[in-house]
Amino acid sequence: MAWRGCIMKWAKTEFTTSKNITSRSSRLNHYNQQRCGFRRDAKRPDTKKGNVTQDTNTLPSEVGTPGPPPPPKVPRPTLLKPLIFTVGFTGCSFGAAAILQYETLKSRVQTAKDEQSEKFLEGSQDMAYWHDWWNQLTGFQQQLILLMSMVDDFWSSLTEGQRTVTGIIAVNAVVLCCWRIPSMQRSMIKYFTSNPASKTRCLPMVLSSFSHYSIIHMMANMYVLWTVSSGIVSLLGREQFLAVYLSAGVISTMVSYMCKTATGQLYPSLGASGAVMAVLAAVCAKVPEAKLGIIFLPMVTLTAGNALKALIAIDTAGLILGWRLFDHAAHLGGALFGIWYVAYGHQLIWRKREPLVKLWHNMRSPGAGGSRPGGGPGINGGGGGPRPQ
Repeated sequence: MAWRGCIMKWAKTEFTTSKNITSRSSRLNHYNQQRCGFRRDAKRPDTKKGNVTQDTNTLPSEVGTPGPPPPPKVPRPTLLKPLIFTVGFTGCSFGAAAILQYETLKSRVQTAKDEQSEKFLEGSQDMAYWHDWWNQLTGFQQQLILLMSMVDDFWSSLTEGQRTVTGIIAVNAVVLCCWRIPSMQRSMIKYFTSNPASKTRCLPMVLSSFSHYSIIHMMANMYVLWTVSSGIVSLLGREQFLAVYLSAGVISTMVSYMCKTATGQLYPSLGASGAVMAVLAAVCAKVPEAKLGIIFLPMVTLTAGNALKALIAIDTAGLILGWRLFDHAAHLGGALFGIWYVAYGHQLIWRKREPLVKLWHNMRSPGAGGSRPGGGPGINGGGGGPRPQ
């Protein structure tokens, strides 16, 4: 019994000791698992979310990797081609205007001869013939003829300058409608806006002078052009006016190119303001005492000379201060060209067109000996050009 009691006591003691060790080790294992689990949870963001990569990207100097390359500098565009195009287009415009004037005078002489022969033939016909012809027409045909007669009467009531400007207004209206077509937006931006940074720079110098995106912008320019059209066409003649208008549009755009390139502000422009400013400046410089009104303030009037000085002062201030509402460089370029042309350009360009006209006349009429159609009133004195003082 004593041995059995010793064994039982020893077994009980061993069981108690092993139980305590087991419970202690289980607590340690549980604690170790929790630590390992926390450690793994703490390492997950580092391995899965790439925090280390983000740190190395944000601090490239610490790991020695180079940063992103700086954006390339945009080189300033060269203006040699636009300058050559400006000189060539201006010369071609005045050359074509001289030839057009020759053809116009020639057609007028032929028309006068035809009218004399028609009057002789009409004298042999009485009113009964035309009365019978009118009665044979249907009602729709008679209404159509009456409508055409009213349009013809309205067209005849316009001055030569207003009839010339009507075509320019129609072209500007068509271009304005083209801006509203979504499929043409890319082509309109490429060819009908002038930008020295664009790959296409020469053709937009002409086309942008007929381009308006805002209807208010177009109406303001065309209103000024319509107002001074009668005066400028009576002063220069239709053909010479067209040459000045087209050349002024290109020259004003060239001045805009130069100012944008010099200042580094390479943004697109459009509108007929440069050409209109040239026409307005030409009229104001030739007739400085004429009275002009303001578009939005018709009750305010001022002389043409003062109006021209105010416009030049405003555009000069806008160019110096960097105003971006209008292309002030184009306005100044057009105004200075208009002033220069009525002062010196007419004598230097238009009065020296006679050799070209003689060459064209000899090509059109071989063996004519260089005679001028209709006695030659359109070479030096015709066409309504400015008279020397």
